[in-house]
Amino acid sequence: GSDAILLGAETLRGLYPVETISTVGRICAEAEKVFNQDLYFKRTVKYVGEPMTHLESIASSAVRAAIKVKASVIICFTSSGRAARLIAKYRPTMPVLSVVIPRLKTNQLKWSFTGAFEARQSLIVRGLFPMLADPRHPAESTSTTNESVLKVALDHGKASGVIKSHDRVVVCQKVGDSSVVKIIELDD
Repeated sequence: GSDAILLGAETLRGLYPVETISTVGRICAEAEKVFNQDLYFKRTVKYVGEPMTHLESIASSAVRAAIKVKASVIICFTSSGRAARLIAKYRPTMPVLSVVIPRLKTNQLKWSFTGAFEARQSLIVRGLFPMLADPRHPAESTSTTNESVLKVALDHGKASGVIKSHDRVVVCQKVGDSSVVKIIELDD
């Protein structure tokens, strides 16, 4: 396997940089077509072993559910990005929308929000597409707050063309002290 394809500066400074990038993109797309996702998933679960951590179990369950129901996207609420990275570890065939929930913090001199750094860090992980939630939502994970953020995430997915009407979506979130994996079927 391969983790990345790196083009050297000499290649990109040549006479055909656009064609080079286009060719590499086609090679990557072709390689993804023949990748055995099911075998990879089973091997990864076996490698992790038992007992799994709570978060690892939720991540693998979300990916398995998404595969079984043929979901178009997995939406993961996270504050640190760790849950979304664990989901991406199982290489789901569908994109993972990592909704980073900002947290208010202080250093005794000023107040600031966390989340932007965590969202940027998600850009390097295969299959993760970060979205920074509105910091005006309360930090507590109540069902009302989660539904509001979920609606924004679904709208973002529809606007980007990842989610269409009548698609199934797997949502991985925390409600109070409980971690929840739920499957949503969109109406329109």
